Amino acid sequence: MRLALYYTPPEHHPLSRAAAAWLGRDPWRASTAATAGPPGPEDIVREPRRYGFHATLKAPFRLAGGRTVDALRSALGDFCAAAQAVEIPEIALERIGPFFALVPAREPPVLQALAASVVQAFEPFRAPLTAEEVARRRPERLSSREREYLSAWGYPYVLDAFRFHMTLTGPVPEDGREAIEAILRRRFAAFIGRPLAVDALALFVEPDSPGDFVIDCAFALAASRG
Repeated sequence: MRLALYYTPPEHHPLSRAAAAWLGRDPWRASTAATAGPPGPEDIVREPRRYGFHATLKAPFRLAGGRTVDALRSALGDFCAAAQAVEIPEIALERIGPFFALVPAREPPVLQALAASVVQAFEPFRAPLTAEEVARRRPERLSSREREYLSAWGYPYVLDAFRFHMTLTGPVPEDGREAIEAILRRRFAAFIGRPLAVDALALFVEPDSPGDFVIDCAFALAASRG
């Protein structure tokens, strides 16, 4: 089993529904029955479909010895009761390397601070990486700082290396990027250029690896409580 702490919009939020239709899977539901997936090559959504629509805050990890999922749920609830929601003023569609994602047009410093606090607060729940897990991260391709973060936090893209992004595709071949970008801009036009509230955190669970991640529970951040 692996667990992860992600941001994802509420189950019935229009962005959640649009993303589930694009990826062909809804992590809010235990069933993995596909919805209407994207046009074009199936390969471009195969990997993000496994994880469900999300932005990574604490990357997938195995539980440390002596830790339980119940304790993690409780800790997440306590954390969210004290942490403040963040509003992203404007969402943009961008290509990050070979893949596409929804990102903040301008990333608020408070969002960076929230991400760092999640990484640090839940580190006691993370089991150390195995040699195989380290190898999968291709450390030879990482910067020295990213290798340090991989060793210290189990993920290379944390703290000052963090970038908030909600992945929509896996690698897209160069000759297909223009067409896929045009499709994504049409499919997500209602959200591009609009604000988005980061107002809850969710515990995602992968019961068996490699497999699909599903949402175990979610908690509203303090400022988003009515």
